[in-house]
Amino acid sequence: MDATDGRPPRPIRLGMVGGGEGAFIGAVHRMVARLDGQYELVAGALSASPEKSLRSGRALGLADARVYGDWETMARAEAARPDGVEAVAIVTPNHAHAGPVRGFLEAGFDVICDKPLTTTLAEARALAADVARSGRVFALTHNYTGYPLVRQMRAMVREGRLGRLRLVHAEYPQDWLTLPIERDGQKQAEWRTDPARSGAGGAIGDIGTHAFNLAEFVTGLKAEAVSAELTSFVPGRALDDDAQIRVRWSGGARGAIWCSQVAPGNENGLQLRVYGETGGMHWRQDDPNRLYFTAFGEPTRILTRGGAGTGSDAARATRIPAGHPEGYLEAFANVYVEAAAAIRARRAGLPAPPDLHFPGVEDGVRGLAFVEASVA
Repeated sequence: MDATDGRPPRPIRLGMVGGGEGAFIGAVHRMVARLDGQYELVAGALSASPEKSLRSGRALGLADARVYGDWETMARAEAARPDGVEAVAIVTPNHAHAGPVRGFLEAGFDVICDKPLTTTLAEARALAADVARSGRVFALTHNYTGYPLVRQMRAMVREGRLGRLRLVHAEYPQDWLTLPIERDGQKQAEWRTDPARSGAGGAIGDIGTHAFNLAEFVTGLKAEAVSAELTSFVPGRALDDDAQIRVRWSGGARGAIWCSQVAPGNENGLQLRVYGETGGMHWRQDDPNRLYFTAFGEPTRILTRGGAGTGSDAARATRIPAGHPEGYLEAFANVYVEAAAAIRARRAGLPAPPDLHFPGVEDGVRGLAFVEASVA
C-alpha cells in the first residue's frame, strides 16, 4: 500500500510491451515515465523475439525472471505475483496494440497505450467497449496535449477570450520520408509505410492524428465532415505521405489539417492556429514556450510558459521557472503524471480528480474515425 503519513506515494510498478533495443518511442516512454518519480519499470515483453526481449531487459536492468518472450505470458505471470505490475505501457507498432490492450485490461491492469489506438475504426470501438467494461484507467499518449501553453490555449477558448470560434487550422509537416528509405531496411520507415502494420493511413495515421487531436483538445470542437486529398508522392509507396484536408467543425467553424512526411526543411513542425470573433492565437511545437495571442484591434501579446498572464492549467503542467525551456519530454511526461493520478485514485476507490486532461479511449476512436473518413 502507498504511504499515508505524508511521504510521497511509492512509484507505480510499470510493465512495458514492445520498446526493445532500437525502438525510439519505447525509450521515450521509459524516460517520461520516470521523469517525475511516479513509475518504476519492473517487467516487460520488449520484443516479439524472446532473445531480443531478454537482451533489452538486461540492458534496462530488469531481472531475467521479469522479462518475457510474449505479452500473454507476461500478463499471466504478473497477475499472479504479489509484487506484479500495476500498469502496462503498450508501445508496439499500430497493428499490435489491440491484443495486449485487451489482454491486460482483462487481467486487471491499467493501461497506457501509444497512439493511434489501433488500425481500424471497428476495432477501436470494440476496444472502447472493453475499456468501459474493465473499469480500468486507459490513457492514450497524444503527448502534445501535455504542453503547458497548449493547456493555456484550451483554457482561453473556454474562458471566451476568442469569442465564438470561426477558423481552426492545424498542421504537422516532416521531411524524413522524402526518399524511399523503407526499401533500405530503415525499421521505423518500414512499418509506418506498410498497410498491414500501420493501417489505412500513412502520414495521416502517424502524425495527422496528432494535429487532429490537438485541434479538438484545444478548441472543444468536433470535426463533423472532412474533404481530403491523400497523396503518395514517393513512387511505389503503399500509403499516403502527404494529406491535405478541409474540415467542417461543430458550431459552424471551418478549417484545415495538413500533414506531410515529404516536406524538406521540416522536422516536427506541429502548429495550431485558432481564430474567433474577438481574437486569435498561434502556437508552434518547435517554439513551445511562447504563445501568440491577439485580441482584435490590439497589439499581439506573447505569453510565455511560466510567465505573467498564464493560468492554473498551464501552471500545473509546468516544472521549472520561466525562461528555462521545457519541451517534448516534459509535455509527454505530463500525460503519464495525470494517468498516475487517475490510477492512484482508482486503486483507492476514489473518483479521478476533475482537472485531469489526459487523452483516453474516445480520443483514440475519434482519431480512427478521422483517418477512415479521410481515406474514404
